[in-house]
Amino acid sequence: MTHMAPADAHLVCDVRAELGEGPIWDHRRQRLVFVDIHRQQIHEFDPATGRHRVLSAGVAVSAIGLRASGGWVAAAAGGFVGVDPDSGRLTSLVDVEDAVRRTRMNDGAVDPAGRFWAGTMSLDSVAGQGTLYRLDADLSVHPMIAPVTTSNGPAWSPDGRLMYYVDTRTRKVDVLDFDVDAGRAVNRRTFVDFGDGPGRPDGVIVDREGGVWVGVWLGFAVHRYRPDGVLDLVVPVPTASATKCAFGGADLTDLYITTARAPLDAAAREAQPGAGGLFRVRPGVAGLPAWEFAG
Repeated sequence: MTHMAPADAHLVCDVRAELGEGPIWDHRRQRLVFVDIHRQQIHEFDPATGRHRVLSAGVAVSAIGLRASGGWVAAAAGGFVGVDPDSGRLTSLVDVEDAVRRTRMNDGAVDPAGRFWAGTMSLDSVAGQGTLYRLDADLSVHPMIAPVTTSNGPAWSPDGRLMYYVDTRTRKVDVLDFDVDAGRAVNRRTFVDFGDGPGRPDGVIVDREGGVWVGVWLGFAVHRYRPDGVLDLVVPVPTASATKCAFGGADLTDLYITTARAPLDAAAREAQPGAGGLFRVRPGVAGLPAWEFAG
């Protein structure tokens, strides 16, 4: 049986991002970090004070990860960068795709062994132009899944044995068997198929119980699926495109949701004043601490 969330998602930071994405809880700073890809911004929200800080990146940063050596690692433009959270300064780590390919980095996450995964997508909405890459601690880069169109995820089960991945254009969430030691994902198969239903799957995360959370692009909701793929919980969001979630707070029981204004016309933006904002809800389950990039 599908349940509705015990409380509504409410707006906690009215940033009006064009393409809010990549939320992650930085436990060291006790703040929620996310990006606005189109405006080339990194945002940091402190729930204890309500303070909101914006860093101008100068390039399209699409995903953030914690870095064991300090600061953040990020997917940005056509490669990977290090980020100083205090100054916002970006340091190039490695480029993976040049401007000729007309692609940019998109979603990403750190795996249980401290490798940072992020994928690319076409700037011109051309199918099959993207690749999911793995960045190792020695800064070597490995293409892992290709071709893809709009790469989102990945995310891992609590025991690290499963990897969830979304190519949004396919309207599916896929699951793969994952070898933590080797950093290899195999046996890709469908976990959830959105079919002709409302919305498309966007960013994906996993909670402490193995539940899989999916932001629904143009679906006014976030979905939680049980480990067997059954839809378990729907969190209504008062704007069309929920892009991704992250659990935060001291006990990781606050679910933060990034959203986007980009797909909305002028009338829809007026009707959905919270579009592009950061939302929060307490769904009654806790998240997993973010793994840290080892490089």
